[in-house]
Amino acid sequence: MNIEASSTLPPREAMEFDVVIVGAGPAGLATAIRLRQLAVEKGQELSVCVLEKGSEPGAHILSGAVMDPRALSELFPDWQAKGAPLKQAVTRDEFLFLDEKSAKATPNWLLPGCFQNHGNYIVSLGEVTRWLAQQAETLEVAIFPGFAAAEVLYDDAGAVMGVATGDMGIHKDGTPGPNYERGMELHARYTIFAEGSRGHLGRQLISRFKLDEGKDPQSYGIGIKELWQIDPARHEPGLVVHAAGWPLDDDTYGGAFLYHADGGKVSIGYVVGLDYRNPWLSPFEEFQRFKTHPAIRKHLEGGKRIAYGARAITAGGILALPKTVFPGGALVGCEAGYLNVSRIKGSHAAIKTGMLAAEAAFEALATGRSRDELTAYPQAFEASWLKAELLQSKNFKQWFKKGRTLATLMTGIEQWLLPRLGLRNAPWTLHRAKADHECLEPACRHTKIDYPKPDNVLTFDRLSSVFLSSTNHEEDQPSHLTLKDPTVPVRINLAEYAGPEARYCPAGVYEFVGEGSDTRLQINAQNCVHCKTCDIKDPTQNIVWVTPQGGGGPNYPAM
Repeated sequence: MNIEASSTLPPREAMEFDVVIVGAGPAGLATAIRLRQLAVEKGQELSVCVLEKGSEPGAHILSGAVMDPRALSELFPDWQAKGAPLKQAVTRDEFLFLDEKSAKATPNWLLPGCFQNHGNYIVSLGEVTRWLAQQAETLEVAIFPGFAAAEVLYDDAGAVMGVATGDMGIHKDGTPGPNYERGMELHARYTIFAEGSRGHLGRQLISRFKLDEGKDPQSYGIGIKELWQIDPARHEPGLVVHAAGWPLDDDTYGGAFLYHADGGKVSIGYVVGLDYRNPWLSPFEEFQRFKTHPAIRKHLEGGKRIAYGARAITAGGILALPKTVFPGGALVGCEAGYLNVSRIKGSHAAIKTGMLAAEAAFEALATGRSRDELTAYPQAFEASWLKAELLQSKNFKQWFKKGRTLATLMTGIEQWLLPRLGLRNAPWTLHRAKADHECLEPACRHTKIDYPKPDNVLTFDRLSSVFLSSTNHEEDQPSHLTLKDPTVPVRINLAEYAGPEARYCPAGVYEFVGEGSDTRLQINAQNCVHCKTCDIKDPTQNIVWVTPQGGGGPNYPAM
């Protein structure tokens, strides 16, 4: 018996709130905080609830991260006095172009503004998120960690009226177990979705309300990160290094970061655009190779890797930004796609858009409105500094589809030369025509990439990496990695694309086992770090990521 099809399910209990927010990341928490700030200022009653699928706020948060404090300063002008964990100011920028053996540094006077980080901070975004959650709770926001929003609820008019959490205690075969509990309905006058990149419910809303109509196809990257405790003699607190070039070829979009944080730690990561063509490419192995470059390994030698994780980033920019409002709700942060890909920064945009949505929702609630479109939110974005910032980087990723040399030249023109001539927004626009999964080409068109074996000192395999993410899922539950057609992985993906899911997944979730007619795709769902890469890059769009039972997934300590 499949429990979702059962007619004997008990009814869900329901709770009522003025605003329900899905996701306790920077965008969702900023929305909640700003709503409650306004309620306190105006002396009005306002109930706000935040659902978080992770075991606690910050458990699923992964970012570089160099944080621009502009939006945080608007939300909390006294964030320093309140103890926000922005501890390490950036002291120096370095941008490297790599070939296999050497590195060329760009002179600082030639660095475009998007690569200059004076005034920014090297942070653990997980720690920042936990701090934001504390501020929200001080303002009487109700935060429910360990509860995944699994379903959007609609009223009779078709407006969003809230969400339902997933049922708990379901066996792998879909039958209810002895600890089965029905999910809860949370009803709201407005529901704000802040699930992060490629949100499960946001994807449904974009499709249902045609929010991406007339926009470029959204584009993504996979970001893979490690945290190292390094040799104190090699540590330069505040150093920010970005790199492009080797080991990726000139036609593949990607790059790397290495940030010297406080406490002798280094955050190192690699981003590969998910519009790559070669199905033999493995973003995880490219990252491991990158660390062996002489200009990079010198930072890590003598150190120890202490954490690992991966997450998709929404990189389409303003040309792929969907309509962000619909009857009953809104999309904020990376759920919508506000990341500035040229700066590799999204936390400031997440906080800013959460604030803008909150202000629109508060104004609507104050006048008695409910479950209509919060049009004041996109209008406020149009007039904001964030819109101007994103416009400047509108062509950044598109240039890289024309090769790294041209992209480097045009980035310099658009973000270094034109601003000096008084033009922040280039007078030309490049559009994207294909979704990322449509870019993958058959394996027969490409040469297989033979990656070196890990040395377990500087380079590692997937399973030892996943161990450092503290990922855990209850094994006796339905897989949250679903297949529309279970024959497609072998019949099409393996036959035509050499089984790319075994390579693009950074957590060892997918592996082809057996031989000949007995070959099948094995899904190790308990390894999943919730990066969403499979949901994005699967060439047949046969894999659909859905929410597991609440609390499962990675438990990042300070990523």
